[in-house]
Amino acid sequence: MIKFWSYQKEYRDNKSTFTKLFNNTLVKGQIFFGNNLKNFEKNFKKKYKAKYSVAVGSGTDALLISIMALGIKKGDEIITAANTAIPTISAIVNSGATPKLVDVGDDYLIDPLKIEKIINNNTKAIIPVHLYGKSCNMDDILKISKKYKLKVIEDCAQSQGAKFKKKFTGTFGNCGCFSFYPTKILGAYGDGGLILTNDFNLYQNAKKIRFYGIDTVNKKNKFLNKYYSNINGVNSRLDEINSKILDYKLKKVDVFIKRRRIIANQYYRLLKNTSLILPKKEKEKFDVYHLYTVYHPKRDFIIRQLYKNNIETRIIYPYPIHKMTAYKSFFKKKKFINSEKMSKGIFSLPLYPDLKMSDVKIVCNKLVEILKKIS
Repeated sequence: MIKFWSYQKEYRDNKSTFTKLFNNTLVKGQIFFGNNLKNFEKNFKKKYKAKYSVAVGSGTDALLISIMALGIKKGDEIITAANTAIPTISAIVNSGATPKLVDVGDDYLIDPLKIEKIINNNTKAIIPVHLYGKSCNMDDILKISKKYKLKVIEDCAQSQGAKFKKKFTGTFGNCGCFSFYPTKILGAYGDGGLILTNDFNLYQNAKKIRFYGIDTVNKKNKFLNKYYSNINGVNSRLDEINSKILDYKLKKVDVFIKRRRIIANQYYRLLKNTSLILPKKEKEKFDVYHLYTVYHPKRDFIIRQLYKNNIETRIIYPYPIHKMTAYKSFFKKKKFINSEKMSKGIFSLPLYPDLKMSDVKIVCNKLVEILKKIS
């Protein structure tokens, strides 16, 4: 079976190193908020050219905490893409704010031309989702945010290392929110997330919120500083073990991205003359290919045939947010034509750094064979 994603070779190749990192961390006797976390936060912000970083328990938590840290509250509205993962919306809803959706363009990303039409007095922020490893058009989004004095929270769960006009995603708006779920560009062996920002106040608030809102209240007696909340917070911590592993892997992340781009280019080369709609390439964008997502109206037949031939694929995402039971009450009578069309035809091919090039060729050859039968 050609897996859609696998960590097993990475683990085999680094087993002795990971075991050493694990043992060294446990020997120190600190599981949370130790030097491993501090070093990872320092190295991450340095790599992506930002002033501050706050590591948290997940990418979803990074979004939620950012919304809270910016003072967005119940009754406020946040605009985001109709084609996104559930966590983007759940973070908005769990903050008490109301999500407002904008349809996507032919690049599968939020269409900036449609954002302005739904802005009102309750609108407080925009969450552009840099999906599949590709940056949104940040020039247009920032222009709109400046005009209406809106906050910009970048969802970078799938775009670590991606660039728009040579600038990293996550560094355009008030903050960038990253995910270290195992399948991501930089994956933990568990879960994790991080907020990247140049805003000191947001940074300070986020640090408090991630640990119950606890802050230093008595400078003379450190023993009195525990368990006193100045603001409402949550429990969202990146542990010392995964902090160390992520810091180790951060040094290799550019190699991971280079390999992803090589695999993606092979897909482009071998599938360019087929009836598949391949990912859109744009000169001003540096894509990291968290996913290689294609489109075909006969998607369901194609992926069934691939599976019969021991090739895994994924549909990301098969159900539009506005049609889900949990969220459809927010979007009554709303239609998002492009997102609905995409959900019926998109699917992603296997792509991860350890994927063999011979397996890429097998995937492409089988796809070409299937597509010829339905042409």
